[in-house]
Amino acid sequence: MIGNVCFSLFVVGVLVFTIMAATYEPEDPLFHPSSKITTFLTSKSNATFKSDNTVVKTGEDFMATTNETVFGNVINMTDVDNSVMNDFADAAAAECVSHGPIDCKDPEVFHTMMRATIEKFKDIHFYRFGKPVRGSNDSTCDMAWRFRPKEGKAAAFYKDYRRFVINRSENCSLSIVSIGEYHTGMNARKRKKHQKAGLEKKSAKQDEANSMPVVGEIVNDSLPVVESESSFSHGKYLIYVGGGDRCKSMNHYLWSFLCALGEAQYLNRTLVMDLSICLSSIYTSSKQDEEGKDFRFYFDFEHLKDAGSVLDKEQFWADWEKWHQKDGMNLNLVEDYKVTPMKLMDVKDSLIMRKFGSVEPDNYWYRVCEGETESVVQRPWHLVWKSRRLMDIVSAIASKLNWDYDSVHVVRGEKARNKELWPNLDAHTSPDALLSTLRDKVDEGRNLYIATNEPDTSFFDPLKDKYTTHFLDEYKDLWDENSEWYSETTKLNNGVPVEFDGYMRVSIDTEVFLRGKKQIETFNDLTSDCKDGINTCNVATN
Repeated sequence: MIGNVCFSLFVVGVLVFTIMAATYEPEDPLFHPSSKITTFLTSKSNATFKSDNTVVKTGEDFMATTNETVFGNVINMTDVDNSVMNDFADAAAAECVSHGPIDCKDPEVFHTMMRATIEKFKDIHFYRFGKPVRGSNDSTCDMAWRFRPKEGKAAAFYKDYRRFVINRSENCSLSIVSIGEYHTGMNARKRKKHQKAGLEKKSAKQDEANSMPVVGEIVNDSLPVVESESSFSHGKYLIYVGGGDRCKSMNHYLWSFLCALGEAQYLNRTLVMDLSICLSSIYTSSKQDEEGKDFRFYFDFEHLKDAGSVLDKEQFWADWEKWHQKDGMNLNLVEDYKVTPMKLMDVKDSLIMRKFGSVEPDNYWYRVCEGETESVVQRPWHLVWKSRRLMDIVSAIASKLNWDYDSVHVVRGEKARNKELWPNLDAHTSPDALLSTLRDKVDEGRNLYIATNEPDTSFFDPLKDKYTTHFLDEYKDLWDENSEWYSETTKLNNGVPVEFDGYMRVSIDTEVFLRGKKQIETFNDLTSDCKDGINTCNVATN
């Protein structure tokens, strides 16, 4: 009898635990309560927490990628053959004309180009091929495709477009003479409106696939425009003013910005945002805080304005000045961060302005989302993605390596010199130590991308005997004055050239590292030292 009761209680306990585990959802993708992150961001300790100059995590980093079916169906050689079989039957009867220009619209040309692409790029999966268009002359065609690396972990698609040189023999058989480098097929870059893809296999989860970033597409991050005086005057807005968040680390900036964005969503209001960013000295070559940076240099504003509701601060105040008195638009000023979003739900005024003081840390924006608010207002991580211009440089580097490389992250610099906090790091990341550690982890002869803060890359020359080493500065042409990135950011910056700054460098270096087939981390694989200093390894995992 007692045994049956105990067994029954055990079964009930298991059921309760199972239900709790199945329904639990973390408050935020960072999986930490705000209080813990606040402690980290405001820490002044010289021992365990250093200024955080790592790359921030954004919405796409939290998308589930374990189920490959989310991305759709992969196009293989059989699909290519089947797609044009009927076209070939019609074309067979046509008279062979071996001279004249290559007709890029010819199904046989399309078939030949797709087959050559799949055969050449063996380390990527193809999801869509665009119809070929004429290239630079009568013997070239440009074609675009959407793809993912076969071993890709990032929740994103990539777009490439290349120029093909095509030969037609006397018996009219076609062959591909050469395929150009990454993004050489400029005529195929822009997909015409309502134009169907040349070949694409739809999936049952197409909506999920369509919600992911597509790196390589043309970026349209122009400022959103208010349609009319009527639409402006009927809108509801939220703006954060002042505070101590400016010129802090990018992690701090994003944590605060997402709080403001989350409150705006909770209140069903448009967030009036300042696109001007102050870049912290931890990322600048001058070692000084630098004003005048643009949000769009670092984040995907096109996605934010399409998926959320935001307005540029400058434009908003210009419209407010014109229409607020005429249309009876009122402002509600909130000067205490302890006034929760829940208390503002019934505010009817057109604009809620949160004004922050000068005393840190109480003037940090993210304080609004602490306490009881944390369980009510969720940070909308899905709205903020990394800059697709920067990610396109990542894609270009990986493509130059044919998406077939291993990577190692080697932290040196200040930490390697500080023997008090990192006693072994310098020795464990020496060339001899690296060769010894990598011997059992990376096959000899492999392409090895080294992401590092070591300024003198010749330091790693001994590794060249075993590996083909690559570093970020090897690809300077992707951001120099002749690059697409330089041209587009200069235009975005009103004609003033944009510096390829420290945050951009570490962002790209990290993302290229993360796309390696094998990834060797400094503090997990190369050294026994703790990332944040001596005796902090257990703290970092809590």
